[in-house]
Amino acid sequence: MNLGRRHRTARAGMSGRQLLVAQVALVGTLCAAVFVRELPSIMRELRIYRMTGGLRANRRYP
Repeated sequence: MNLGRRHRTARAGMSGRQLLVAQVALVGTLCAAVFVRELPSIMRELRIYRMTGGLRANRRYP
């Protein structure tokens, strides 16, 4: 006699670990895409920063 015990049935779909790996892959891909898209503007900002003297230009540019 089965007293309150339930048998687990096989579920179709993903396990929790597989879902987590898929989410991490998706977020990583989105972050990489945003970084690649913004790379030219980041390089431009770094060039401007170097031309203005960087950290040494405290008194020159308020």
